[in-house]
Amino acid sequence: MFPRSRSASRKLALASLATMSLGGFSLAQASSASPAVAKASGGYQSQHAGGTLHLVAQTAGGTLDPQVNYTLQYWQLYQATYDGLVSFQKSGGAASFDVVPDLATAMPKVTDGGKTYTFTLRKGVKFSNGKTVTVADVVASFQRLFKVSNPNAGSWYNVIVGGNACLKTPATCTLKGGVVADAAKNTVTFHLTSPDAEFLDQLAVPFGSIVPAGTPGKDQGTTPVPGTGAYYFKSYDPNHALVMARNPFFKQWSLAAQPQGYPNEIEMTFGLPVESEVTAVENGQADWLFDPPPPDRLTELSTKYASQVHVNPLTAFFYLAMNTNLKPFNNVLVRQAVNWAVNRQSAVNLYGGSVLAQPACTVLPAGFPGHVNFCDYTKGGGSTWKAPDLAKAKALVKQSGLAGTPVAIVTQNDTVNESIGQYVQTVLNQIGFKATLKPLSANIQFTYIQNTKNHVQISLTQWYQDYPAASDFLKVLLSCSSFHPGSDNSINIAGFCDKSIDAQMNTAETLELTNVKKANALWGTIDKEMMAKAPLAPLFNPKLVDFVSKRVGHYEFSRQFYMLVDQLWVK
Repeated sequence: MFPRSRSASRKLALASLATMSLGGFSLAQASSASPAVAKASGGYQSQHAGGTLHLVAQTAGGTLDPQVNYTLQYWQLYQATYDGLVSFQKSGGAASFDVVPDLATAMPKVTDGGKTYTFTLRKGVKFSNGKTVTVADVVASFQRLFKVSNPNAGSWYNVIVGGNACLKTPATCTLKGGVVADAAKNTVTFHLTSPDAEFLDQLAVPFGSIVPAGTPGKDQGTTPVPGTGAYYFKSYDPNHALVMARNPFFKQWSLAAQPQGYPNEIEMTFGLPVESEVTAVENGQADWLFDPPPPDRLTELSTKYASQVHVNPLTAFFYLAMNTNLKPFNNVLVRQAVNWAVNRQSAVNLYGGSVLAQPACTVLPAGFPGHVNFCDYTKGGGSTWKAPDLAKAKALVKQSGLAGTPVAIVTQNDTVNESIGQYVQTVLNQIGFKATLKPLSANIQFTYIQNTKNHVQISLTQWYQDYPAASDFLKVLLSCSSFHPGSDNSINIAGFCDKSIDAQMNTAETLELTNVKKANALWGTIDKEMMAKAPLAPLFNPKLVDFVSKRVGHYEFSRQFYMLVDQLWVK
């Protein structure tokens, strides 16, 4: 999924800040009240309602259209402004990975071997423009997904009958036979071309938001689209600020899906450099910064402001994608050698230290469906990474017969990514290659490394989940179907295709429909097989540092969408 400013989705247990070492100091937990305690002691606490929550970000997140935008920055805000038929539970901890009914009265009735989903729509829910939500709005919303060229229309929603026809002629999309409304029964039925264990997850992300039927079938850009959430977008100027205000037509129908928010208004101001953002929160001029605090400010935060800092592990990873179709990485021995040679702790240190990341050995992150603790590439063996083995790496390179091959590493040109790239360059030279570094601007690097026409041998990149399914890592990043030669949108950057592993992934997805436990066990096996083939080298799983102002309380962290912005207290 998605980095904080996403170029690729999307989520993690309520982890208040465990005590962690940072430059000789420690970060300590600091919520003014535990969310679980707060809810258990009377639900919504009206004495904390009101005020304006001030957020800051270096830049705006692009279009405000929920069916187009693919950034964490706004997906985080959409949790309080839009609803789908279902949603991920608005809570901390493992429950935040659970899909719950939202605009639907209950989870759908699933029939026809998993190909038909029937939802009953709640009655009386209104959009922020005062119009009542109807089944016609639901049908129109899914037609609109194709009309606006949604980023995942062709990979997620084309499983709906009529979806492929809509991809060919979006402007006239009807999804005839695919999304069927019955106004008399107040139901909407989806017919799929094949069973899809992840269909509900895909309905629960912001792309599945229900918007008014009259919404134009083109990206609305800076014009807010009416929603059904506790807040609506009052104004948006990408050069200055975004303002959310209470939806006057909102009445809470589900605490799990769309709880009442606390602030009267939520404002996100753009334009400050990140150093100034940190200072603004320290001084109480802002309540939270979207951008990660610079590593050189972490000691200051850990000592002077520890009660205002929250650190949470993310289900995401940074990795080296190795092109399995180009020398020298078309040789599995070379790819294994890189995995043996790279010092993952060095990469962690360059990223900012153990407070901000932990070494990774697997594709699936810890705490994610299907994850198994194993580490095939660590000196001395074991289930967790301990140290590199340069001797073994050099021996594998020698055995491959490819020592001396020129290799170019493509990274983003920001300080952190480029420094990690320089480290990888040193490692590749140490094990026998002639390595150079090719830093590119972040706004072009991600598409550049995907296109086979650019002949990228190895690159440093990252992946954040869209939703909690093992396939969102393994199948998206490494399946034959995710490899599109000559395209800027070929997320299988390694160009890896193993039909035997593909067949196992298809089996695992089918199993998810009937036996999730067995499916996850198979995904863990697939992860092991994938790492034996080594199309990539996992480096580390990042952590997220949220720094809030002294007046903020009721901090709650969702594994799916991160801090629940509208649940913060500011009074």
